[in-house]
Amino acid sequence: MKIVVQRVKNAHVDVDGNTVGKIDKGFLVLLGVTHNDTREQADYLINKLCKLRVFTDENNKMNLSLKDVKGELLIVSQFTLYADCSQGNRPSFIQAAKPDIANELYEYFCSECEKLDIHVEKGIFGAEMQVNLVNDGPVTIIIEKNNC
Repeated sequence: MKIVVQRVKNAHVDVDGNTVGKIDKGFLVLLGVTHNDTREQADYLINKLCKLRVFTDENNKMNLSLKDVKGELLIVSQFTLYADCSQGNRPSFIQAAKPDIANELYEYFCSECEKLDIHVEKGIFGAEMQVNLVNDGPVTIIIEKNNC
């Protein structure tokens, strides 16, 4: 399982011209799931994400977490995080989990974040989406937890 975390001033995701998820200050999270990912891996990433100290404090140091700044989450499923570009010019997505497995873990990830009293907005799983954001910093971090 892999997440790309972008610290944002605001972000929203549109499907068919309609906004389906919108946040102000917080994280835009792109979530990729591979075949053998588990809820335990999701729990690890949720813990890392929610405790990640990348918001600036009064001394202009990255020292505050999402909860410290009352930030929000916009979580978007993105199977292309598991693209394999090692051969040829057309990526292979064979490492991405099948939709039923990926959607179950995506929904689990979102609901567990909500249980931490964080406002969560989502994209629509499997839909063609347009993601808009104002990256703050810019700050972009990739976190991965493999099934070992």
